[in-house]
Amino acid sequence: MKVAEKTGKTVEEAIEACLAELNVKKEHVTIEVLEEPGKKGLFGLFGSKLAKVKVSFEDDPGNLACEFLSNLTKSMAVDANFEVFRREEHVLINITGSDLGILIGRRGDTLEAIQYITNLAVSKRLADRTRIILDVEGYRKRREDTLIKLAKRLAEKVKRTGNKIVLEPMTPQERRIIHTALQNEWKISTFSEGEEPHRRVVISLKRNASNKDVS
Repeated sequence: MKVAEKTGKTVEEAIEACLAELNVKKEHVTIEVLEEPGKKGLFGLFGSKLAKVKVSFEDDPGNLACEFLSNLTKSMAVDANFEVFRREEHVLINITGSDLGILIGRRGDTLEAIQYITNLAVSKRLADRTRIILDVEGYRKRREDTLIKLAKRLAEKVKRTGNKIVLEPMTPQERRIIHTALQNEWKISTFSEGEEPHRRVVISLKRNASNKDVS
């Protein structure tokens, strides 16, 4: 845990000084007001009394990820805010702001890279590893919906023509979306082929897809 104590003419001024020292945002800390500001100091002899606060920052995966992402986005001249959602198996951080396309990249390539290095940065500072998933203003949900629609449409084409379809290279997470979307199509089989980062999903009729890897 990181702790900072600061004084200021107001409580808010003291809090801001602590946040600057810890390099974190207000929503990620615990604040304790030690002394309220007053008009007089000790025995009324030393002028105005300053506010004093104590700010604590707990090193948990969400907070550490936000700390790393805050520094990263600042270096990229991107004004971003972070929403943390703690789940049983992972921590989801949704990044909000304006002009965030640079954080997503082409088909999410940049977002995947940022997520990867964020997980590395957090794991180095914690004994227990927790998976960090990053999203940018709901991009992953929109991308998932697009991939599901694509998978359904291409599956129908495979049924009509009998010809297999090889999709463009995708991340492991996106390939899983395709496999899951078509897992109940009894005429259709999906499997993955190729090596990372050029691994692709193949959609075919079941008689053409046996003993294939679907990872």
